[in-house]
Amino acid sequence: MIIMNKFKYYFVLLLAGLAIVSCNKSDDDEIEVVPLRDYAEQYKADNDSIVKYLKTNYIEEVTADFDIKISKIPAGGTQTSIWDQTTYPLEYRDVYNHDVTYRVYYLTLRKGVGDAPCNFDEVTVSYTGSLLNGTQFDTSYGLARNFNLNVYATNGVIDGWGEIMPKFKVGTRNPAGDDGTITYNDYGAGVMFLPSGLGYYGNPNEDIPVYSPLVFSFKLFALKRSDLEYSASAQATVGDGVPTYLEDINGDGYVYNHGDTARYPNMPKELIDDTDGDGIPDFLDFDDDGDGYTTRFEIEKPAGAPVTGVGLYYPYDPIGDNPDTPNIDESELWGIPRRPTGELTDPTKPESITNPRKFVPEDYTTPGRLRIHVDKTYPYQKN
Repeated sequence: MIIMNKFKYYFVLLLAGLAIVSCNKSDDDEIEVVPLRDYAEQYKADNDSIVKYLKTNYIEEVTADFDIKISKIPAGGTQTSIWDQTTYPLEYRDVYNHDVTYRVYYLTLRKGVGDAPCNFDEVTVSYTGSLLNGTQFDTSYGLARNFNLNVYATNGVIDGWGEIMPKFKVGTRNPAGDDGTITYNDYGAGVMFLPSGLGYYGNPNEDIPVYSPLVFSFKLFALKRSDLEYSASAQATVGDGVPTYLEDINGDGYVYNHGDTARYPNMPKELIDDTDGDGIPDFLDFDDDGDGYTTRFEIEKPAGAPVTGVGLYYPYDPIGDNPDTPNIDESELWGIPRRPTGELTDPTKPESITNPRKFVPEDYTTPGRLRIHVDKTYPYQKN
């Protein structure tokens, strides 16, 4: 079984009045439409079940490879519960979804040493999924598999994965062995305890009953960054040149499509990353600052600009050479610039579209600068 979220079916369910269909074994064999349970009420039940699980189960073993075995505390047992143990931090993250603020608990076995994914990146993980009663419904058998945290992708995962994976970091990749096997060191490892509203909810999935809280142990090996601006005419993701994780304006490590009012009917303002306030989050917006110039146009290296590397566009920040390609120098000494702060073309006249300032090196490298693709005062507006 695959943990993929069959989003197209889930979306149809929402459009159909948030209902699931079951067979009514009445004499006339009519189909009975059963409304989905209220998300807030179901969360209360799920949270009670998860907290009870955390207080009545214990960590029996964590191996050197961070495989974990969780068992129920027997009657009269003196084992320390997951809730009370302190060897592995039991943490939580508050998650807004379907107008409910879920408290999602997770165990940190190891944080990892590399970068953390954002909730729309692709990740390489191994995992095992279980119900609260200990029944295992899915596993990668310790093998690394690739998943897309983008809940809107056809191969996207359930919402809960994208909410917890960013709390961990990837490891370091070892050279492939003689048999082509790739291994990793120092990867993040943990366990997430998901309420059903961030899992399959009322959509039954093989061995997972409806409204089931889920337990996933996982190891986060690697990630692939996304750039998700969408071209409706081309029916393709083309990107604007700025990776999704760098369009996280509030810096919380997450981006959300607040235009999805089915999933986020009253998105808290502090979770919205929308520079120009046009209702399209920056990671889906071709013109982040709403100045009439696309982001891709604004970050393109113009003729005469300081240029290094082989890219046609400025990277977000200066980057070093890729050691995996010794015959090509990809190092970029210049990142996306801010509005130029150098001398005026004609110092006797005010700054304008016909009398711009010149770029200076600091405009391309100063930390914290307001880059031009999110500065609607540049390119200069016509008088």
